[in-house]
Amino acid sequence: MIDLRLLREDPDRVRASQRARGEDVALVDALLSADERRRSSGSRFDELRNAQKLIGNQIRGAQGEEKAELLKQASALAAEAKAANAEQTEAEEEAKRLQGLFANLLHPDAPIGGEEDFVTLEEVGLPRDFAAEGFEPRDHVELGRILGAIDIERAAKVSGSRFYYLTGIGALLELALVNMAIAQAVEAGFIPMLTPALVKPRAMEGTGFLGQAAENVFRLEEDDFYLVGTSEVPLAGYHMDEIIDADRLPLRYAGFSPCFRREAGTYGKDTRGIIRVHQFDKVEMFVFTSPEEAEAEHQRLLEWEKQFLDKLGLAYRVIDVASGDLGSSATRKFDIEAWIPTQGKYRELTSTSNCTEYQSRRLDIRMRGEGGNRPLATLNGTLCAVPRTIVAILETHQQADGSVVVPEALRPYLGGRSVLEPVGK
Repeated sequence: MIDLRLLREDPDRVRASQRARGEDVALVDALLSADERRRSSGSRFDELRNAQKLIGNQIRGAQGEEKAELLKQASALAAEAKAANAEQTEAEEEAKRLQGLFANLLHPDAPIGGEEDFVTLEEVGLPRDFAAEGFEPRDHVELGRILGAIDIERAAKVSGSRFYYLTGIGALLELALVNMAIAQAVEAGFIPMLTPALVKPRAMEGTGFLGQAAENVFRLEEDDFYLVGTSEVPLAGYHMDEIIDADRLPLRYAGFSPCFRREAGTYGKDTRGIIRVHQFDKVEMFVFTSPEEAEAEHQRLLEWEKQFLDKLGLAYRVIDVASGDLGSSATRKFDIEAWIPTQGKYRELTSTSNCTEYQSRRLDIRMRGEGGNRPLATLNGTLCAVPRTIVAILETHQQADGSVVVPEALRPYLGGRSVLEPVGK
């Protein structure tokens, strides 16, 4: 939710942000108008209430015609006050509605443009040269079949397209990745959390997922619940309607949950395998901190994500996501994309977003400091999105016979296995 004071002081900055995101610029003037009506009608109501008090005092000492006249004036003032109060309420509701339509104010360093207009900040590691090694890499679907790790055919029979089973070593691989991610998060000071997968509308709306992203959200209409697409939602809602003492910040949580996404608008994309699915598991980092510390915390989240992928021996690049691809809640977002050998390109594995005060204003989460109570900042970062991480590991570390070398850092979480062997070998 946008800061009204900032909007009044620098509307051109807000217009520029809306324009860069491809959002409705006319919202700026509409909200300014509603806010002005709210304030002017509020002032008018206060003036009329004061006039009513004054005339009330006069009535107590008046008699005869004078009292009748004063009573007549009091009645007129009461009607005007009622109308001013109604106008204030209407304008306040309209202003609040319009406020909720705004995306977060864009960070001045965020690239401008659409999905392909990102800026590459760094590339880490070199994509493996399979041709030099003398064999053609298998994709993760074939490797999953050889290893007895992934079963897409039976998942389609049970649930339809974009679902999968992780079986045998595949299931153990997920558990190993999750435990490794949680262990790293705990070492960094995060509180581990197992979060609800069903949330009320306010939690989903408050985090900004019922705007641009609404088409990808599963809803249980009969019970008025939403299935979360990320544990960011229940983690953000954990402290809604609360005031947190500033000396407790930052509060860092690492949430593990199933995630559900409709994948609307992706017909024909990534139909093979487990890169784009309706249900998957994820470990998500979430932070509540002061607005002044938000940018530094954003860099820390990015470093923790890089640390995890470095342990897995993956080649990747870090990109600064362009304005039109940010999502409504982020002021700036960094994605890490891992190299997928059989696709010959980088694919998103993690992202981290600085949401500044946008979510805390919508969820009414404040910090208590020397200057009083004020909104705090929220940030999120994917530590491990399981299926895509499995894809990257299998394809990157495969061998010619279909076996897969286990990254050394992952071995303790996988019973000491150094190699995943084909079934029956």
